[in-house]
Amino acid sequence: MKVWTVANQKGGVGKTTTTVALGGLLAAWGFRTLLVDVDPHGSLTSYFRYDPDALDESTYSLFQALADKRELDPNEVFCDTGTPGLSLMPASVALATLDRQSAKLDGMGLVLKNSLAKVQNQFDYVLIDCPPLLGVLLINALAACEHLVVPVQTEFLAIKGLERMTHTLKMVLKARRAPLAYTIVPTMYDKRTRASIDSLQVLKQNFMDHLWHGVIPVDTKFREASRAGIPPAFFDPKARGVEAYTRLLEDMLQDSLGEKHAAAS
Repeated sequence: MKVWTVANQKGGVGKTTTTVALGGLLAAWGFRTLLVDVDPHGSLTSYFRYDPDALDESTYSLFQALADKRELDPNEVFCDTGTPGLSLMPASVALATLDRQSAKLDGMGLVLKNSLAKVQNQFDYVLIDCPPLLGVLLINALAACEHLVVPVQTEFLAIKGLERMTHTLKMVLKARRAPLAYTIVPTMYDKRTRASIDSLQVLKQNFMDHLWHGVIPVDTKFREASRAGIPPAFFDPKARGVEAYTRLLEDMLQDSLGEKHAAAS
């Protein structure tokens, strides 16, 4: 089971769209895929028509089980997305209270990693959608994953957010025993605007070592797919945004294969 985390310390850069787009493609290609929402805003949860305010079980339940010193089967938290091969572990707004609780409990930073280990034979891929701030939820997502995807909107303020994210990564990497590969993905690119063109050039100048060579374009099909509650790959497989995410996924799968071979040699 491969675990990928989608994160950036700035909101509105395409994290949830990236999670759903990649997850939908993986499911369409026959991979058993789990989407995990650890953002208290619950955008990923709402995408599939679940109410983060009204769920009996959610990712918060995993943390609550630790606090209550009881075992919880992660299968109790899973929800159906209506898409074959694609499951959801939804979020609830109660996640916003975790940072206040985390100082009192040992092991809070590994809740997600330990929970996913219990279902590692049920899925081929897990994608985690994160809140745009540094806290126990982002720490959990980074501890659980082996590859980080960092969507960055091609505009100046988003690049400033990327600088904060790379600083966080340096801190996390010091605490991790295993390396963490990451890919920066330019999103919402509009070749007609100077802001997108200039921002992409700045990304190439400053982050080339980890920058994906392509871009995710602005595409109204993403909004339409979200309105329908259907992953973009199932809503309109030929949309230009889906084609861009397909190229990204192909590159990530190839990179993953290369990393596996390197580790074995």
